[in-house]
Amino acid sequence: MKVLVACEESQAVCIAFRNKGHEAYSCDILPCSGGHSEWHIQNDVLRYIKPGLVGDVFFENGDRKFIDFWDMMIAFPPCTYLTVTGARWMYNKDGSINTERKKNQNDAIEFVKKLFYSNIEKVGIENPIGVLSTIWQKPTQIIQPYYFGDEAQKTTCLWLKNLPPLYHNGKPNLFDSNVTYVSNGGSVQTSTGKTFSKWYWETSKGKGSERQIRRSKTFPGIAKQMAEQWG
Repeated sequence: MKVLVACEESQAVCIAFRNKGHEAYSCDILPCSGGHSEWHIQNDVLRYIKPGLVGDVFFENGDRKFIDFWDMMIAFPPCTYLTVTGARWMYNKDGSINTERKKNQNDAIEFVKKLFYSNIEKVGIENPIGVLSTIWQKPTQIIQPYYFGDEAQKTTCLWLKNLPPLYHNGKPNLFDSNVTYVSNGGSVQTSTGKTFSKWYWETSKGKGSERQIRRSKTFPGIAKQMAEQWG
């Protein structure tokens, strides 16, 4: 299959599908950190999901290839303006709405819709709990990394078009007997009494852009299961 992995600089999902023998390519406005620039399209993904022929695709390493269509797209759109935690910045101190942030949120939602309703037959959209569930539609499935062998807690939503839910050793179905629940990684309590998952706390360090990149990386177990089941 020809698989487009949108908004992915880590190449975790791209590599997982490559390991299963598929022609997978990552696409992001950032350069890739996965080590395979020959599979990475450093550009706006909307340029490559237009109706009809995809056309010539240029890769980060300078190569060029003609691609006529995509069988599947898995997308990880930026969640800066879509998460529940980001909602606190939607209003100014005087209680009025922050018009710039509201516009950014609307643009982010429209971006997700363009991905989901593209002419690609099979589409999966991943994002944390946020406004998509209320403003757009409920997710098809909600998963955790520890469902698939990664000791971390990060509530993750999947919106699926012509793709089945990712099965695991819990409800509703058992897909892969090799997938087992592990610890959720535990939690951290701050001096103020607030509790955070250990994964969230550890990825909170550093500058905002650095935190965003760290938190956007797909967990290996989830990437592997996507390739195993959807590939």
